Amino acid sequence: MDEIEIRVEVEVNPTESEEKVRRAVENVLGPLPLEFKPHPQGEGGILVVEAKGFETLSKFYNLLRRERICDAARTILFEGLIGDTIIFYLNKQVAYVGHISFSKAFAESPLGPIKVQVRCSDPRQFIDWLAPKSS
Repeated sequence: MDEIEIRVEVEVNPTESEEKVRRAVENVLGPLPLEFKPHPQGEGGILVVEAKGFETLSKFYNLLRRERICDAARTILFEGLIGDTIIFYLNKQVAYVGHISFSKAFAESPLGPIKVQVRCSDPRQFIDWLAPKSS
């Protein structure tokens, strides 16, 4: 399987601590070089990371197995498949406590979700690796 490219975006609301939002991402995806980009209005901002390689998702890979949610993850990953890109969302509050809960892009989580985009040449093979079908 070819190299993968990952982009993570998460809103930091004016009422949130940037450090806590950063920790939420790292609790499910591991330590990443998150870059804070303040909103032009000065209220909050967005944390963004762009990374390459499967090792970027190793913590997420292990959590899917530990929490025994590969089948649910597989369904969501296929729903988010568009061309060579997979987009999915994670609940920020649940991530903060080190668990995975998939979310919708809007309205499901009051603080907004963690948006994860994965680009690769063979997304179906990637999904088979990340969240294999249970027997």
